[in-house]
Amino acid sequence: MDTATLNELIVSRNIDDRHEAIVSLGRDTLGSTSRRDLLDRAARLAGGLRQQGLVRGDRVVIMAPNSVDWVVSALGILHVGGVVVPLDTQMPQEDLEHALGDCAPCMVFTTAALRSRLSPLPGEVALFLFDGDGDDRESGRAWQDLLQAEPVAACADGKDLATIFYTSGTTGPPKGVPLTHHNMTSNVEALCTQELADSSDRVLVPLPFHHVYPFTVGILVPFTLGASIIVPFSLVGPQIVRALREGEATVMLAVPRLYEAIWSALHERVAERGRVAALLFSGMLGVSMAVRQRLGWNPGKQLFASLHQRIAPRLRLMVAGGAALDPELGRKLRGLGWDVATGYGLSETSPILTMNPPEKVKLESVGKALPGVELAIDDREGRGRGEVLARGPNVFGGYWNLPDKTRESLDEEGWFHTGDTGSFDAEGHLYLHGRASAMIVLSGGENVDPERVEKALEASDRIRETGLLAHADRLAVVVVPAPGLLREVTGDELRRTLEKAVSEISAALPSHHRPGEVRVSLDPLPRTRLGKLRRHKLEALFEHLEEGDEAAEAVVEPLSPEDMAPEDQQLLSDPAADSTWRYLARRFHDIRLTPDSHLAMDLGIDSLSWVDLTLALREHAGIDLEDSAIARVETVRDLLNEAAAGPTGSEGEDEDLVEALRNPEGLLDDRQRRALMPPGRIHGFMGWWVWGLARLISRGLLRVSVSGQWPDRMPCVIAPRHLSVLDPLVLLQIMDRCQAESLYWAGWTGMLFTGRVRRGFSRIARILPIDPGTAPRRSLVLASAALDRGHQLVWFPEGQRSPDGRLQPFRPGLGLLLRAQPVPVVPVWIEGTHELMPPGQRLPRRGRVRVVIGEPVDPERLEGDEREIIERLQDEMAALGERRLSGRRSRLH
Repeated sequence: MDTATLNELIVSRNIDDRHEAIVSLGRDTLGSTSRRDLLDRAARLAGGLRQQGLVRGDRVVIMAPNSVDWVVSALGILHVGGVVVPLDTQMPQEDLEHALGDCAPCMVFTTAALRSRLSPLPGEVALFLFDGDGDDRESGRAWQDLLQAEPVAACADGKDLATIFYTSGTTGPPKGVPLTHHNMTSNVEALCTQELADSSDRVLVPLPFHHVYPFTVGILVPFTLGASIIVPFSLVGPQIVRALREGEATVMLAVPRLYEAIWSALHERVAERGRVAALLFSGMLGVSMAVRQRLGWNPGKQLFASLHQRIAPRLRLMVAGGAALDPELGRKLRGLGWDVATGYGLSETSPILTMNPPEKVKLESVGKALPGVELAIDDREGRGRGEVLARGPNVFGGYWNLPDKTRESLDEEGWFHTGDTGSFDAEGHLYLHGRASAMIVLSGGENVDPERVEKALEASDRIRETGLLAHADRLAVVVVPAPGLLREVTGDELRRTLEKAVSEISAALPSHHRPGEVRVSLDPLPRTRLGKLRRHKLEALFEHLEEGDEAAEAVVEPLSPEDMAPEDQQLLSDPAADSTWRYLARRFHDIRLTPDSHLAMDLGIDSLSWVDLTLALREHAGIDLEDSAIARVETVRDLLNEAAAGPTGSEGEDEDLVEALRNPEGLLDDRQRRALMPPGRIHGFMGWWVWGLARLISRGLLRVSVSGQWPDRMPCVIAPRHLSVLDPLVLLQIMDRCQAESLYWAGWTGMLFTGRVRRGFSRIARILPIDPGTAPRRSLVLASAALDRGHQLVWFPEGQRSPDGRLQPFRPGLGLLLRAQPVPVVPVWIEGTHELMPPGQRLPRRGRVRVVIGEPVDPERLEGDEREIIERLQDEMAALGERRLSGRRSRLH
């Protein structure tokens, strides 16, 4: 059925208006919007827009994250005859200003967080905020106020413009692509004939709506068919997985990079389970792939049933678009039991030209032309391949305000020159061979497909990504090293390592495909939101790398979000991940902080610092990491993903934790109660033996001089400096057996409780399994219980050994403990152990150690919040050290 406008199309089918149109996920909620409510809100918005003076053909910019209100806005603008101009929330500022000036909107819909990026707007442009509640024209009016109007009838015509999409700018500034209602309805109707989904389906769209692919295939097609659209809370991995499960998705619409990430995560998880599990998984997958390829059966659904149940119980179809899906990856996904569909198109074609349906999928091709679409090959050389040409009702009429570009792309017969090279097989399947505009032509006449070379180079485990270009009439490449390599080598050695890797891989390529020069970038290459390389920016980057010598020296500051890879930019679109990044950027403002930064090796956040980090993230970013997060977090990117997946902290939660720690007995589990039980005869004897042996070793290695008195057997916290693994041996030497038997030590489970022998030793030595990897409530409850029962507790307030021998900032976890259990604190100044065995040294040297035991700090002096308490304790420790230094000076004089 041919329909004139999108508004007519979406109401053309007999679909129950009570049916769920959109399933939307909040951070901790799941909501739905019925078809009736969505269409009613769109009609009311159209009435509000008309009251504001919008007339047919006026442009309205939508620049905001995906939401139900985003969809309502698009439908309402179309309803009243306006033109939807969706803009990327992460568009570079220069491109954003170009697009705003080019389309000349009369209105802009955005959010308060993005308002600053739109300044200054011309005075005649009305600004509305989705999350606004005011009525100030300059700062933004409340978008909700537009919904107070009465609904109006649709008034668009098939020839009217429906949208202007701005291309992602892979070869230059973004170009405006205007599409009429007729362009888009023809494509939606053609896609509906492919029967990829029906009204019983729930389609997950983990892509930004500003792109024509999710706008058409992810919004308009499901809405026309009556399928529900699932909108995740944010477009990051943990929230996408959550949307798959909780939204009960049956179809997922994504780009290949997301499917690659899913496969990589799955492969890594299998590898972590050991060699046998990996071999078993690989064997099952190989059998499933072979059976599906040769017999057409789908055993993967049963063979990997537990995987489906864990990731997406109802998911049956994965649709890939926006870029080419690697055929081997497609076969693996099919082997795992999912159906796979692919397609091909461009913004200028509304967007889909070909479809590769799951029941007839040929993964090496991009499928056959959709109904109504004509395709041809401009084969001037008679080789059976050439530029792909397209013609049909879905093809646009020319670029916005760019007549010269229009003449280059559209010929007199109505053929659109796609810029892609391709060929057909005998059955009419289209095969693509690269972008004609990206092809590198050297002076000798050699044609080089850069994507072929880049794919070969990126197969190396030392290379993260590459960009091939022509420089001085020879091939050159910009290489971004893999994160693991960056931790092994730097500077000239890094460059030589990468040059060697490029040389070894290039040897297998044709001679004219081998890069002659390699330059190293430590930052990601410039890419579009969908991951396509911005090749027009490679030459400037290449020249910059020669001037700045970036491989040898990186900018010592956090990486700008604009310079991050698209997937990392997308990760920061999640509010919790963004808040976490901002906190880390403030805390580590003087180092090179990137999503690949390793928490332990690069930032110095070891497991003993984890409590501090969780407390700080709750305070500064409003998130509360779950108990098991530490086992999954190695890099900043891992941490950002945990933040995106985790619950938000609530106001007053610190007070709840302090109150719980004041009565810790009810929080103890069986293992923790056993840790606090008095030792039996055997453990007591072994404890005496361990204490004696430790003192013997300590006296053999260390000559300890002590100033001050060890505290009486009263509940208190003993807070020593932490310079070396020798520090506990020093403390053992200056206490007697009775004192040693009355106290507990705070010890990290990851170091002291990871095996039967270590657990036994730790129990004998009265080391409490304080696990900084858990949330603060569980991390601190054992320490609180020990103090509550009248014991002394040794707690190193710096949280880690000092890397340079200087006093490190105290961690606030101890402050939180002291708020709950206000006991005296005894600062202990240790010096000398760092020189005898600094961090990283395997064996100690013999030598002299000096210890100053300070006077107990009265708990009445430790009032305020945890950070104020910690500051006072740090001042006490510093003063103790200063007195020690002053005493040495006076003796010298």
